[in-house]
Amino acid sequence: MSLDENELPRTEDEWRVRLSPEEFRVLREAGTEPAWTGEYVDTKTPGVYHCRACGAQLYPSDTKFDSHCGWPSFDDAIPGAVREIEDNSHGMRRTEIRCARCDSHLGHVFRGEGFTPKDARHCVNSISVRLEPAQG
Repeated sequence: MSLDENELPRTEDEWRVRLSPEEFRVLREAGTEPAWTGEYVDTKTPGVYHCRACGAQLYPSDTKFDSHCGWPSFDDAIPGAVREIEDNSHGMRRTEIRCARCDSHLGHVFRGEGFTPKDARHCVNSISVRLEPAQG
């Protein structure tokens, strides 16, 4: 499922060929899908969520929780799978999360909301990830 390092696109034009227009808008241009429209908002299926662009493992399903925000929410990523970037766009101060492997936009992380004991909410666009259901 994961692309070999040599298979990763090197330019945005190569990404544009590999991804659908909507995937490209969100993953490569840091867009956001409309709330409550993503395929994984209410998913409870056990498995692992992978980066839709490169296939890297990002989130185990047991870190997913219902935050009722309109996007899939996770309280933790696989160690080293995502990187955080300060985002001051749209007149807000937020922390963007990107795939550490291919630098694709996933969403934003928010802390201090009290949803889980880890006190973090990785608010992820469904179109940025793909669920690989657990076997068995």
